[in-house]
Amino acid sequence: MPILSKVLAVFSVPGDRPELLLAQAKAFSRQIPLLYFILLANAAALSYTHFGSAPAYLTVYFPSALAVVCIARVVFWWRSRRKGLTVKQAKRLLMGTTPLAAVLGIGFVAWSFALFPYGDAHQQAHVFFYMAITVIGCIFCLMHLRSAAFLLAGVVVVPMTLFFGSSGQPVFMAITINIVLVTLAMIAILIRHYQEFTDLIATKKALMEKNAQSRRLSDENYRLANLDSLTALPNRRRFLEELDDRLARVQPGAGNFLVGMIDLDGFKPVNDAFGHAVGDKLLVQVAGRVTNFQDGRLFVARLGGDEFGLIVDEDLDNSEIEHLGAQLCDALSEPYVLPDVIAPVAGSIGFCRYPDGGRTAEELFERADYALYHAKRAQRGSAILFSDQHSDEIKALNRVENALREADLEVELRPVFQPIVDMEIGRTIGFESLARWDSSKLGPVPPAVFIAAAERLGIVSNVTEVLARKVLRNVNTWPMDMRVSFNLSAKDIASPETVDRVISIVRASCVQPHRIDFEITETALVNDFVQAKKALHAIRKLGAKTSLDDFGTGYSSLSHVRQLPLDKLKIDRSFVSDIETDQASRDIVKAVLDLCRNLRFECVVEGVETEAQVEMVRDLGGHVMQGYLFAKPMRPEEISDYLTAERQNLRCAVSHSDEPRDAVRKAG
Repeated sequence: MPILSKVLAVFSVPGDRPELLLAQAKAFSRQIPLLYFILLANAAALSYTHFGSAPAYLTVYFPSALAVVCIARVVFWWRSRRKGLTVKQAKRLLMGTTPLAAVLGIGFVAWSFALFPYGDAHQQAHVFFYMAITVIGCIFCLMHLRSAAFLLAGVVVVPMTLFFGSSGQPVFMAITINIVLVTLAMIAILIRHYQEFTDLIATKKALMEKNAQSRRLSDENYRLANLDSLTALPNRRRFLEELDDRLARVQPGAGNFLVGMIDLDGFKPVNDAFGHAVGDKLLVQVAGRVTNFQDGRLFVARLGGDEFGLIVDEDLDNSEIEHLGAQLCDALSEPYVLPDVIAPVAGSIGFCRYPDGGRTAEELFERADYALYHAKRAQRGSAILFSDQHSDEIKALNRVENALREADLEVELRPVFQPIVDMEIGRTIGFESLARWDSSKLGPVPPAVFIAAAERLGIVSNVTEVLARKVLRNVNTWPMDMRVSFNLSAKDIASPETVDRVISIVRASCVQPHRIDFEITETALVNDFVQAKKALHAIRKLGAKTSLDDFGTGYSSLSHVRQLPLDKLKIDRSFVSDIETDQASRDIVKAVLDLCRNLRFECVVEGVETEAQVEMVRDLGGHVMQGYLFAKPMRPEEISDYLTAERQNLRCAVSHSDEPRDAVRKAG
């Protein structure tokens, strides 16, 4: 079997070496005209010497038919060579040439043998000479296609040797022996030449690959050092270098320049829903739109993720900055046409002007980032210039952070509780715990402010643990059928250690875990979906319930909801505030309520403040609600009186009305 495999390999075309295929086809195409010229010229000479001695079909018609085939092959190869060949085409041509060489060889041999009986000894000698000299010339022309050369030698030399070697003519027999020896020598030369040819191609390929690899490494090193590989824009490192260079070149009083930060609004949902490949294409389009504004004054870089940096090398006044920002935002807000999706993504921009906003690279960068944060918080898709007001806000935030660093959290933090009401049974079924901080230095600080500050300082887990212990101590004083909802921040969920400590606090509290709902926001899913999923599974294993807060305002998808171990969704108050007048809000609330019903989730509608909103939510299928209509957040010591008043009003409502649900509103 190994011998047979080697024999078959000799008569095959190598399909696993594309560069060799192309080289063979290219070299062979140069030999084709010479090959067929030798064949046709010798055949024409033989036909001429036998014309009149042999029948016309042997001297005219048959060789003419063979000549037509040969000329057609020459034309075909010439056109293929001019067009250029692919690997697939080269392989097909070479594989087709091998059997065709055998067929033509058999045809010309048969024609030669047919002519041999006609004419005198000189004409017969011409037949022998024709066959010998033609096969030698053709073998040399086929040296780049070993399989065809070997096959042609076999179909011509073997019959010729048998025919003339057995003729009994000493001259023919001697010449036959010479032809066989010459053929064997040519085959040996051909084998050596073919091996050298393949080695040369392999060496050339290796050298080209090495050169290409060197170029790739050089290009890659350059890109890694200075360019973003996806968008081909300068990267963060190059951006900061450029900013330092601008600061080094700028002369005091010689003019201003702008530093800008761009962040995409809505990029994360597209990236999550359609995959990173689509997200990458979107970022490339964003880079293209921003770079269209480059006219020598605008330096653009991709800082990472969906953030881009700008340096505007021009002294612009406020109105000009506003105009530039509006142009950029308009360009970024145009729909992005991507494979299978049209993405409605926009961009928010923060600008900081040198030297008004900052004098160092760090100040300019951070304050442009703060202006960007303000743009995303106040009005997404807009551009905002860092101002004195923002500077005052930063100072205020710094005061909050400094006070929080020094705060005695055990003393200064406290929980308050807002009722969660089931309108079907007309009573409170639980409370949501909310955090309050009464700073010894600053007084009461809004939760959104101090929670954000705690996250920036990295101490939000301390805040969570203190509040969890205090909340659970209060829950121990409540009726056993009363539940509590406790909020975990995105930083809490992202930290396995914090989740483990919260679980330990629950186990040490004597509160049954099934009475606790842990709420997370959609931001936690965006930051680290895998870790959020692990955290929720750990909470479910504890026996507590899980809830997704503010559903519909962030970036979570139905796919996330399906994959997470959730028990409850909370519809954000923003959909309830205008539910009486806005059909879209009503449709969203109904869709979420239907979703919860189909997934067997509980659903809490937040932000209910009017009787009309209650009726609207009930008509849409909701019955568990929370909002100022029922009660504002209350101190722990007020809960007992609240529940007592609710029970009394409920008894009165039952005795006088078929609508006991009114009782809870009276209690609030």
